[in-house]
Amino acid sequence: MAAWLPTTLPHGAASAEADLRRPAPLSGMPEQIVEKKAYVASYNKDTRCPNWVAWHLTAAHTDGPCKRQNNFTEEESVPLPRATPDDYRKSGWSRGHLCPAGDNKWDTTAMRESFSLVNVCPQDAALNSGLWNRIEMDCRTWAKRFGSVYVVCGPVLMKRKHETIGRNKVVVPEAFFKVVLCMEGKPKAIGFVVRNNEGKKRRDQFVNTVDEVERITGYDFFPALPDKIEREVEAHADIDDWK
Repeated sequence: MAAWLPTTLPHGAASAEADLRRPAPLSGMPEQIVEKKAYVASYNKDTRCPNWVAWHLTAAHTDGPCKRQNNFTEEESVPLPRATPDDYRKSGWSRGHLCPAGDNKWDTTAMRESFSLVNVCPQDAALNSGLWNRIEMDCRTWAKRFGSVYVVCGPVLMKRKHETIGRNKVVVPEAFFKVVLCMEGKPKAIGFVVRNNEGKKRRDQFVNTVDEVERITGYDFFPALPDKIEREVEAHADIDDWK
């Protein structure tokens, strides 16, 4: 843990690590924070989807003995109406993980909780198995290469009427974002924004600065960073820095 992070939080409170990975509190939209073993989610009761999901991916967490379960479950900690597995059946949309199962092979509880629908959005099947999956694999490669990364991702909702699925009217996002921060060595960050129908293009075509992702989403990412570091890493994005 970097020396500049606060270390005085009481036992049982959110850790300094959690403060670094999570965005600033949201305004103008519903937000219920849901804590899981491997990730923290900001849940939106109106969309029945997360606003964002954030986690710290270490090199040790990029693999493990736990197999994928494929047992998607209703999240009982959020209010009714809420997403259920039935909402996705025959909807034409895939159940798209935000914190992926592949980042949770290190622990049985983490793997099980990754299939909570608080960590899922309706996602184009080609995107889920294609470009989005490749970016997920990139994040695991970067965690192995650099030691750890902080990841935040979620849906992007345009200012228009949204498609919904199922009896509980789960909102279908028009796009998805992901921002990645590395504090190992010289700090750096990178962002991606992809439409919810683009699965076969190269991920280099979707690189954005964190500042640009903040402009698109209205979120403030990595607010626990010292201001100087935050300004520097969020204004610059170069995929070559991660190779």
